[in-house]
Amino acid sequence: MQRRGIALVPVGLAVLAVAEVIVFLSVAHAIGGGWALLLLAAFEITGMLLLRREGIKGWRAFRAAAAEGRPPGAQVANSLAGLAGALLLAIPGFITSAAGLILLIGRPVARRAIERFTERHVGGAVADDLFGPRRVRVRRGEPVVVAEHDDTPPVHTPAAAIEGEVIEGEVLR
Repeated sequence: MQRRGIALVPVGLAVLAVAEVIVFLSVAHAIGGGWALLLLAAFEITGMLLLRREGIKGWRAFRAAAAEGRPPGAQVANSLAGLAGALLLAIPGFITSAAGLILLIGRPVARRAIERFTERHVGGAVADDLFGPRRVRVRRGEPVVVAEHDDTPPVHTPAAAIEGEVIEGEVLR
């Protein structure tokens, strides 16, 4: 399944190139060719400057987290979101520039998406090393039915009242 996705990358890039040309011609028709080129150049220069700034800032945040003994995953995810947005902004075209701006503006959402993706695709121990202890949301549910092996009727007890041995460990998929 992943090979099929990789095989579609050239087709997707060709479609993106055609769409970028169509959007550029539409913008050039609306505001003029010179202004469209100037706007495209401004996006590219801004993207290049942001690439440099985000790269340096991300590396410093990673080193500071590592020096303090904190998990560096949040800084890395934030830097990846910033670098991806800046790279999209630096690529010539209005569609990619718009996507880059959206990614830069919505960086917290992108960072959480990168963290969730990473946690799903690496082991629990690696995710803990990268992002620190994970938060678990616990909701109160229906009472647990505890049935005895003999003919006694089942006993309804709240989930928190169940007694037993507590085993510490790591949850694995």
